[in-house]
Amino acid sequence: MKKKLLSILSLSVVLWVNAQEKDSLKQKTIDEVVITGQFMQQSIDKSIYKVEVIDAQQIKNMAVTNVAEVLNQNLNILIEPSKSSGNSTANIMGLSGEYTKILIDNIPVVSDEGMGNLVDLTKINVNNIERIEVVKGSMGVEYGNNAVAGVINIITKKNYSKKVTALASIQEETVGKDYDWFKKGNGRHIQSLNLGYRFNDYWSVSADINHNDFQGYKGSLNGYKYFSENNDGKRGYDWQPKDQLTTNGTIRYSKNNTSFFYKLNFLTEEINYYNPLVTDLPLGGGNRTYTANDKDYHTNRWIHQFNIQTKLGRINYNGDFSYQRQERKSQVYTYDVPNRKEISRDNEITFYKSDILYSRGMFSNFLDNEKINFQLGYELDRTKGFADATTFESNNNGKSIERAIFNYANFLSAEWKVNDWFSFRPGVRLSLSDRFSSQYNYSGTLRFTASENSDIRAVFGSANRFPTYDELYTFVVDNNHDIRGNENLKPETGYSASVFWDYALTNSGNWKFNFSLSGMYLDVQNRIEDVIINNSPLQITFLNVDDYKSILFGGGINVRKGDLSLNAGVSVMGVSQVLNTGNITSPDDYNYYAEANLAANYTLPVSKTLFALYYKYTGAQRRYTYQGKENDPGDPGQYILGEIGDFNMLNFTVSQPFFNNHFEISAGIKNIFDVTSVKNTIQSGDTHNASSGLQNLFYGRSYFMRLNYNF
Repeated sequence: MKKKLLSILSLSVVLWVNAQEKDSLKQKTIDEVVITGQFMQQSIDKSIYKVEVIDAQQIKNMAVTNVAEVLNQNLNILIEPSKSSGNSTANIMGLSGEYTKILIDNIPVVSDEGMGNLVDLTKINVNNIERIEVVKGSMGVEYGNNAVAGVINIITKKNYSKKVTALASIQEETVGKDYDWFKKGNGRHIQSLNLGYRFNDYWSVSADINHNDFQGYKGSLNGYKYFSENNDGKRGYDWQPKDQLTTNGTIRYSKNNTSFFYKLNFLTEEINYYNPLVTDLPLGGGNRTYTANDKDYHTNRWIHQFNIQTKLGRINYNGDFSYQRQERKSQVYTYDVPNRKEISRDNEITFYKSDILYSRGMFSNFLDNEKINFQLGYELDRTKGFADATTFESNNNGKSIERAIFNYANFLSAEWKVNDWFSFRPGVRLSLSDRFSSQYNYSGTLRFTASENSDIRAVFGSANRFPTYDELYTFVVDNNHDIRGNENLKPETGYSASVFWDYALTNSGNWKFNFSLSGMYLDVQNRIEDVIINNSPLQITFLNVDDYKSILFGGGINVRKGDLSLNAGVSVMGVSQVLNTGNITSPDDYNYYAEANLAANYTLPVSKTLFALYYKYTGAQRRYTYQGKENDPGDPGQYILGEIGDFNMLNFTVSQPFFNNHFEISAGIKNIFDVTSVKNTIQSGDTHNASSGLQNLFYGRSYFMRLNYNF
């Protein structure tokens, strides 16, 4: 019903809004600017950090619907979907979502288990994104806890160039081979609407709404209607149905040296889990039916943000203030499968809840000097979290957890432009917490301008990762298990060192070339792992025992001429991970794997038809994994090399504008090679559950068509 209502709304707006102004996305060519890791917004060419930028036009050409799909095209970023939670998090430099800081407009995003890390990227739609900025490496000085592997900063649109702006879009996709506009359980249906109004040169407002109805991917299963008398476990979906509705509203003011905006984001999401197992239910008189205990998951998220940029005398001030709240609920119900009706429904329970108060402020330009600049900043957050007993294995013995943590930090950095070709930027942060001991982070960045077309950046940084709820508070003790969290865990510490070289060239034929080379080293110490502290009886806890190291080498080329652009990159990464069970330790040698990507865009000059091709190869990864003997608890086991299989991703899109770019039709194919899952013998399962030996990645080849109208 929501899908049909939003479609009607979008089409209605198409009919009545005046379409006489030019496309607001057409802008004059300007220098690309970035804000991540900067004192103030500035040109990407002058940024002292190496910032990867994905702009709105690139996102539009990909025909993607959420940030997870965008980032899957980038080298050394792997989006890891979870079948159990429905979430997808970013793996950078081989490290999972706990080690990456996710920001929207420079503030960390609330998640089920905290702030900034373990953020579900499918909950962030691309409907109102201006650009995405990615910085890899430890960024603890600028962004604090959990920014160990890198930072992903999502910059949203806040104002438009026209007096009145209205953009509407409808996109229909197959999910694998399944698609139907009306039937439940078939396809993916997306509608979006963006509205903007500029009152005058100083005040503007904007709002948008996005609806993403994903009807689930059956994969190896047979959907929610299926049942078998012999209970073969084939009911349900490999990717659970998910229905999201996201809205944003922004009011912005800008005059002279002062600008501010207030932004409100609301998300509601429902995930439907259909139990593969059914139960035989006698009805009397020789009649029977089959029921399943299904479950609905419901998430609400509110993000309030106020940002102000102004001058206090000569000093620049940039301040962020935010209140965020996310709550996930679940509700079990009994479903009569053959008769397709609900028999009973339990009360809804909250199993994750986070409330966050956050503020970040930066003062700079103390000396009003083009050569030397200082930045002094503060950051504080109060995170109140709740985890129901059902979020832990075996119900955590019926014990729910509610805790509040207050963190405060000061950071200081200075940027010294020694001369026209050399800049230096050191930084330090002190973080205080009422839960953990004081943490110190350091950074140092050098930028050399070797020539007008070439520059070199050298970056060092550190960051901490705080323990998660499970690592701190798990308590599963029964006849078969003894697994306990450890409230005395220390934060992990990551150190990274990187070198980047960029070279730009324009030849006599007006071909533009950009070349880049990079190298990065990352070392994570005091890694938290679940450790066997006793074999008989088996006892497991979490300890700071392991180390993780990775080495990355990469290169890229960008070629542009007129309506043609090509981007290609390749990287090789090696991972050394020391694992420890308390009795034996794994080898620490490096295991390497390669990645490559290609993005090609060409626009026919006469018809303005756009052809876009996106390809990515991810090589096989080999890492050590523990293998024990189930029938011999006294045996210490051994570490063997497991593997995650390689895979290729290829997407193709064609877009055709009409009526002076007011109307556009796009169509294409995603995941042309029909990748669904790869072999994974690294994750041997968690402490209680055996792994299936497969890792879900995508939901197969899909076809799409999109209609855009720009009024």
